[in-house]
Amino acid sequence: MTDTTVPGRACLHELASQRRLPAHQQMDQMTLGWITDNRPANFDAAPSLPRPGHMLVPARSWFTTERQADSPHGVRHNARVSLLAVLLAQEYGLEGDDVAALCAAGAVHDCRRRDDRTDPGHGRRAAAWFRRRTDTVTRAMGREVPAAALHRAAQAIAVHDVPYENFTAQQKCAYRRAPHLVDVLKAADCLDRYRLPLQRWWPDLARLRIPVPDWLPPAAFALVVRSEQAALDGADPQHALADARRFLTPDQ
Repeated sequence: MTDTTVPGRACLHELASQRRLPAHQQMDQMTLGWITDNRPANFDAAPSLPRPGHMLVPARSWFTTERQADSPHGVRHNARVSLLAVLLAQEYGLEGDDVAALCAAGAVHDCRRRDDRTDPGHGRRAAAWFRRRTDTVTRAMGREVPAAALHRAAQAIAVHDVPYENFTAQQKCAYRRAPHLVDVLKAADCLDRYRLPLQRWWPDLARLRIPVPDWLPPAAFALVVRSEQAALDGADPQHALADARRFLTPDQ
């Protein structure tokens, strides 16, 4: 196990507690240890996924900077959201094209972030990037997706960072055209908040518009812990995420 917390420098959890988080952040061993130690008491000690689910691990080049690719909103976060979106879409019986579109949307939803703070408008910027590069994303995914489904995915990406109650009239209109994709992407993004360094920032399922199956929050927590630990131990994103998914689907 490698401790990536720089000696003499506060970990993310301490900085968050002191309201001193920097604009650019990176997971450290002390913060991940704090996350692990605070696993919700009602979570299954041995969570699992009912199916492996498809996951798209985004390329580092899709992000605004190398630093953002390694951040809490970088490659690993986007890949986990991709997987969680697919699992939720399958849970609710969405069509195959929309499942694939959500897989892509999860993989790119934060790729245009400039920093790890609120960064208003990053969803809109990611949607614009996605519309220009749908061929790149679908090629990485290994399947074609109809233009209409990709358009719905872009609409979901554009509002994933906007609270429902703050939707403009135009965003409300777009939501009515793709409600399931918006709801699933928002839920998947929410479920990966266990990576954040304060418990009050962890998932608040009451803010979602779709119910989340009971097995998914414990699995989402384990997915964060397992993949982030593998990354801290030196694994690249592909191997860190593949290891976490195998851990959660041992019989498949």
